[in-house]
Amino acid sequence: MRKMSKAVLLAIAVSAVITMPVSAQENKIESGIYADDINLSGMTTQEAGDKIKAYVDSFGESEITLNAVNGGTIVTTASELGLKWANESILDEASNFGRDGDILQCYKELKDLEHQNKIYEIVFDFDKEKIKTLIEENAGQYNQEAVNATMIKTEEGFEITEGNSGVMVDTEASANAVYDYLTGDWNGEGCAIDLVIVVDEPIGKAEDLAQVKDVLGTFTTSYSTSGGSRSANVSNGCNLINGTTLFPGEEFSAYEAVAPFTEANGYYMAGSYLNGQVVDSLGGGICQVSTTLYNAVLLSELEVTERYNHSMIVTYVDPSADAAIAESSGKDFKFKNNTDYPIYIEGSTTPDKHITFTIYGVETRDSNREVIYESVVLERTVPEEEVIYVDESRPVGYCSVQSAHIGYKAQLWKVVRENGVEVSREQINSSSYMKAPRSATVGVATADEGARNAIMAAIATNSIDEVKAVAGSYRAAADAAAAQAAAEEEAAAAELPPEEVPLVW
Repeated sequence: MRKMSKAVLLAIAVSAVITMPVSAQENKIESGIYADDINLSGMTTQEAGDKIKAYVDSFGESEITLNAVNGGTIVTTASELGLKWANESILDEASNFGRDGDILQCYKELKDLEHQNKIYEIVFDFDKEKIKTLIEENAGQYNQEAVNATMIKTEEGFEITEGNSGVMVDTEASANAVYDYLTGDWNGEGCAIDLVIVVDEPIGKAEDLAQVKDVLGTFTTSYSTSGGSRSANVSNGCNLINGTTLFPGEEFSAYEAVAPFTEANGYYMAGSYLNGQVVDSLGGGICQVSTTLYNAVLLSELEVTERYNHSMIVTYVDPSADAAIAESSGKDFKFKNNTDYPIYIEGSTTPDKHITFTIYGVETRDSNREVIYESVVLERTVPEEEVIYVDESRPVGYCSVQSAHIGYKAQLWKVVRENGVEVSREQINSSSYMKAPRSATVGVATADEGARNAIMAAIATNSIDEVKAVAGSYRAAADAAAAQAAAEEEAAAAELPPEEVPLVW
């Protein structure tokens, strides 16, 4: 038999194209083309796309169980994990099958289709971020975090409790594992997938804490002039910090340790600084706690990572040796355990109103090494003026006076001596404290025009002492009248004759 020439083959192919099925001429998918088990024969591109999407969506309610730690499970569905059709490109391929290419290729494809179906694989895809979010939001309830070894100081010494390892879900690795399974091995039916579990080891062990015996630094301040509320705040803040253990590299935040400043957390209203004024606020006095701890940290030579000075000078430490914390301004005192061993913070207060922080650890410094801190005042500004504030809501006789605050610019220097000889001098910080004049807030509310004129005349002198004297006289008169009224009310309650009512002068 003679072989047909290329020209003959081309003629046959052209004839086949001319006589190709109506479906091809109408741009419909050829017979014998499938997407998985879906017969796309005779469908338009739009019809085939809708059919495949409906097929993919039909697996949306398939239940997928993610196995977490300690028997915990997270139950979800494929649609909740972002199930979608990944390879929509097969739609164009199916639509163009037998008509995209040269004539011979198209002819061959169509002839092959008469003997064997063309099957395209439908590929699923998922939203990895939705998978990760689901694990992040639900796996934590089953995690068993490691428990660090703990220590507490008693009169007999340190009591140490051993810690325990934990098990946790690795969110990132688990999200990748779930995604890989669903896009590679999932058959569309309900399934269970094990999440990636890791062992959470405690940071420190009992044998690490057993080394903690040495005093690295200790510092004490007095709050003997404080009233009951401020004293209670100092004691409360000290107790909240007492017993803290920091392992190597860990950072401590004084604010996080003592917050929130609420009655439920043991705080009372007491004086604090705000915009150059002393105002009452919950937790007033807490900065003496952070300041005392700051100085103990400096003596221990731990790494201070955040520190702010007060807006105005304080009296319980030298200038630039303070460390303020405040919720409103975001001030915090932070430090890091930069030693190779754990440290323990002991805080205590005494009946005579002294607060002490002592930091224990492992002493690695030479015994002949001495560290001291020197406060250097660069500038001192004394306010000369006085300020009087009128308060229309307060009665005549009210007069609240705040002392002047001297403004300072200061530095704190670290001095190291070995065998009594200075070997280094380093500036640790610099601080600026605003000056604030002596001020008085004076009440002027009264129905007595003469009393109002008198107090306003005293205010016009710009002398706080003059205002105090006038306000004091009206306050004394008001107190006497109140006492007289109380006595009369008491007498009336006792049904005494009017002539027997005692007079109060």
